Amino acid sequence: MREADRRGMGDAFLKFLGTAGARVVVFKQLRASGGLWLELNGTRIHIDPGPGALVRVLSSRPKLDPAKLDALLLTHRHLDHSADINVMIEAMTEGGRRKGGVLFAPADALDEDPVVLNYVRGYLGRVEVLEEGKSYRVGGITFSTPLRHRHSVETYGLIVEGRIALISDTLFFPDLIEAYRGVEVLVINVVRAGERDERIEHLTLGDARELIEGIRPKRAILTHFGMTVLRAKPWEVAEGLSRETGCEVIAARDGMTLEL
Repeated sequence: MREADRRGMGDAFLKFLGTAGARVVVFKQLRASGGLWLELNGTRIHIDPGPGALVRVLSSRPKLDPAKLDALLLTHRHLDHSADINVMIEAMTEGGRRKGGVLFAPADALDEDPVVLNYVRGYLGRVEVLEEGKSYRVGGITFSTPLRHRHSVETYGLIVEGRIALISDTLFFPDLIEAYRGVEVLVINVVRAGERDERIEHLTLGDARELIEGIRPKRAILTHFGMTVLRAKPWEVAEGLSRETGCEVIAARDGMTLEL
């Protein structure tokens, strides 16, 4: 696997349409908040389309076409992950003229006080509710949601094809290590640079180190940065973690592409 910011994208890649986490970074757009675009085995999934996701997709270089998406996925309902979900459904289905595509989301993003509007659901081919310990398939991609995270709303991480994992927002707990062990590529949402605080259900840089040391991926990518992480210079943090853990650690950048 190799980084390919300026090269043409192949058939398998992960594109960071934004690396913002936490309210200040998102609302001031100090980093973009467009989520992740995964293309693998001929299938395209947009994960966590936060504020500005559609703009980031359309302005991407090389160009991404939302009408060619096969699925949209929400790890949880918070606005920095879901604000553009409805417009992305419209873009994927061409305003409902081409019904199809799949939406994967936790139940609380769909039920009471939903973030996904009812009228756009009719544009979709199907809606699947994420649950702990379940596996799902769309096109040529199979993924699982190994366990529910500890966050203020229903939240799940992902393991794609048994080798690519995303640990979304969560308070650290030891079961995370066992759930994601064995993956080759580990993407971690790291919002905070300070000490772990049980009242703040987000991972810290120290938590990221513990996860990397326990899971032992071939490559770890840090993303979803809050203000304290940006002040800590995440690219320098990643270099230090690489030396300390013996694992290649990268701090994601807006627009960064990893070929798979």
